[in-house]
Amino acid sequence: MYKETLECSYQALGIDPKVLAFSMETEKALQERFFIIDKVAEYNQLKVLKAMQDNRLSDIHFAATTGYGYNDIGRDTLEKVYADVFHTEDALVRPQLISGTHALTIALSGNLRPGDEILSPVGKPYDTLEGVIGITKTKGSLAEFGITYRQVDLKEDGSFDWDKIRAAINEKTRLATIQRSKGYASRPTLSVEQIGSLIAFLKKLKPDIICMVDNCYGEFVEILEPSDVGADLCVGSLIKNPGGGLAPIGGYIVGKSEYIENAAYRLTAPGLGKEVGATLGLNASLFQGLFLAPSVVSGALKGAIYAANLYERLGFEVMPNGTESRHDIIQAVNLNSAEAVIAFCKGIQAAAPVDSYVSPEPWAMPGYQCDVIMAAGAFVQGSSIELSADAPIKPPYTVFFQGGLTWYHAKFGILMSLQKLYEQRLIQL
Repeated sequence: MYKETLECSYQALGIDPKVLAFSMETEKALQERFFIIDKVAEYNQLKVLKAMQDNRLSDIHFAATTGYGYNDIGRDTLEKVYADVFHTEDALVRPQLISGTHALTIALSGNLRPGDEILSPVGKPYDTLEGVIGITKTKGSLAEFGITYRQVDLKEDGSFDWDKIRAAINEKTRLATIQRSKGYASRPTLSVEQIGSLIAFLKKLKPDIICMVDNCYGEFVEILEPSDVGADLCVGSLIKNPGGGLAPIGGYIVGKSEYIENAAYRLTAPGLGKEVGATLGLNASLFQGLFLAPSVVSGALKGAIYAANLYERLGFEVMPNGTESRHDIIQAVNLNSAEAVIAFCKGIQAAAPVDSYVSPEPWAMPGYQCDVIMAAGAFVQGSSIELSADAPIKPPYTVFFQGGLTWYHAKFGILMSLQKLYEQRLIQL
């Protein structure tokens, strides 16, 4: 009875019985792996709960502040909770940080001065940071303020090029930026263990170097965070993993007190720092989103693994592959044609609770070097922890899938992506 009812529900939403039958075999084979993901989520849930209890969270911390936001005890407590969750000295968690890119910009500009040099030992950073750094000529870039940039690419197998990193370090090197997730690159996502090894190597060469990790898409995927293995700064977006789907805006920077203070002076103004910044009634959503985040991330992670295994069975190249360990929630699939990428994204959009009737199309999105297609029928605009997919329209036509506030929704989104490819005869079942 249950099986038949569930199949009818999927069919009512447009899933062909052949697509459903193909996917059910894959799901059964993943139960043991899903159990392990649940145990990581359980650990992280307890970690978040303890941080909230230790800081005596109360409903008084949900009160709204306006104007300058002086003495916002909810904001201050939220930052203490984040510092405890990430095991750091201090944190800056603000709705005024509008995105991950903005949070990274504040962390960089607050801690760098003219004549300093940034080193990326993991290759080119995410597209939107190119303008921030000045790789792409942009008004207001760090390059315009006399801050230089040096890059060491990963080796072909995705490992660190230790010799070239050693050679790149010089007296001007002030900060190393380490991007955990792959972005639009084909390289593997870095594990926390790998990040720890890289930081230890950098610190041995230059003890005063600031090691900053772009932690976007990686929070709560593992038991440890980069801040547990030596990162001086860890940066991310609240409309990705740590916001749990409830944060309507915001970013975080956690790390050593000195570097957080520098970032706060850049976010507000010299002399003001963390003392100002009204939260406008958002604190309850930011606290509750963080509380739910470990569970939400586990559902998104299951969805990514499920997608990898399904598309791998169909003969597509997937990164990571169906059996590799996971260090972020992103699943990349090389679909080999623009038509397949667009069909995939149309499927994800059709599976959304919001704007499911919209048909996404590629367009010249600001900050990117080619047309990009993005599918996201989200409650929060641009929320990457909600079911979404995006792809640059260029060879090898790789789509990047992530999110899903629940495992069941992530699963449905993947099924709908298969359905659209099946309808256009771009796959055979």
